[in-house]
Amino acid sequence: MLNKETYIRRRSELLQLLKGEKGVALFIGNVASAAQYQECAYKWRQDSTWLYLFGIDEPRLAATIDLETGETTLFGDDCDIDDIIWNGPTPSIADHAASAGIGKTAPYGALAAALKGRQVHFVPVSRWYNAVMLANLLGLRPEETFRAGKAGCPKASLPLVKALVKMRLVKDAEEIALIDAACVLGQEMHTVARKGIKIGQIEQQIVGDMEAVALAKGWGVSFETILTQHGEIFHCHSHAQAIEPGRLLVIDAGLESNDHYASDFTRTYPTGGRWTSKQRDVYQIVYECNQLAFELTRPGVPYREVHIRAMEHMLARLGDLGLVHGDPSSLVADGLAGLFCPHGLGHNMGLDVHDMEDYGEDLVGYDADQVRSSQLGLGSLRMARRLEAGNVVTDEPGIYFIPALIAKWKAEGIGKGAIDYARLEEGYLDFGGIRLEDDVLVTPDGARRLGGPRLPASPGEIEEAMAAD
Repeated sequence: MLNKETYIRRRSELLQLLKGEKGVALFIGNVASAAQYQECAYKWRQDSTWLYLFGIDEPRLAATIDLETGETTLFGDDCDIDDIIWNGPTPSIADHAASAGIGKTAPYGALAAALKGRQVHFVPVSRWYNAVMLANLLGLRPEETFRAGKAGCPKASLPLVKALVKMRLVKDAEEIALIDAACVLGQEMHTVARKGIKIGQIEQQIVGDMEAVALAKGWGVSFETILTQHGEIFHCHSHAQAIEPGRLLVIDAGLESNDHYASDFTRTYPTGGRWTSKQRDVYQIVYECNQLAFELTRPGVPYREVHIRAMEHMLARLGDLGLVHGDPSSLVADGLAGLFCPHGLGHNMGLDVHDMEDYGEDLVGYDADQVRSSQLGLGSLRMARRLEAGNVVTDEPGIYFIPALIAKWKAEGIGKGAIDYARLEEGYLDFGGIRLEDDVLVTPDGARRLGGPRLPASPGEIEEAMAAD
């Protein structure tokens, strides 16, 4: 937990942003989630909204903030003798309340009565238990309490969601220090992975070694590790293959600290330690896009424009390789960058690796005057907003050669005359993919990369590091 004054200040700011709203804001912490059976649960992880406002990292708690009186109440039950036998003594609910600067407590079972007759504001949930509990309390169907696509949850409180997004998008000095620390550990995890790349090594062994760092020094991984020689598959979680010579190994992985802040880095390596000429040419383009995006990142600049500029540079350089033809700006405007980079440049990061996206991706990542594109690639951009000092975003351009997508676009005549499908089919269908990702803090006069010294990133730095390993 942070200092209780931090939670008091956050709740006070939330009340100010919701001034004039009636009723109560309801927050439900997570409970232990059964895996195979109730006594065999998934690893405990508290709800991120709860952590942000209350910090109490214990299960089966709820809280209300009365928007009319400003009073906060913590709902929970003290442990009984069975709890003590199995888990040992734990702080009382009054102790928990004091640690978060909360003055009033009530039993967990008293929540329904406390809400009776009141307008209730809630944010979308991510766990089924919380969905069922909310549904029972508010007369909804559980499905109505989840995010419904990128637009968010229609039944959730839009004023509450917007207020929390406004607060959580801009990290304070305390949060920035915690994210920096998580990134340092994430860099260590990636260094261990790089050193484990050897021809014949099973991918799972590398994953095990790098995730051991996350478990030994943090809470664990911030998302399911991606480590694959099929970089054209964005979320490839199969790790059964042996490392083969001449391939590309994409490692997209993050560490969650014990304070529950995330890191998220991606590096791509030539499996034998040296690039082929074709691999180096494509990697150099991705590296240049990453560098350009970082240089453009500063307050007042829409991250959507940073994405577009990076994609224009990518297509200009792919034009140098003879893979596309035409003016890069026109090609991007026509949506042709999506063939090579079907995802967006980056996303917000904080207590969640994709920070707050359970609230609704459009509400978190888009300003009120921005409309999400329907194009492949640009339409997948999770963070498009005008940047502010204190934003934490990822910078993760990539180039991928996805055989099924290439075949589909060719059959549909997309980009005919602008995309050299013959050259793609002759030399790139077995290439795979490349991604390069750093975590970036927007500062008052620009940006800085989070963590310690940057992981090797340029083509030469990658080869030098692998040779030293």
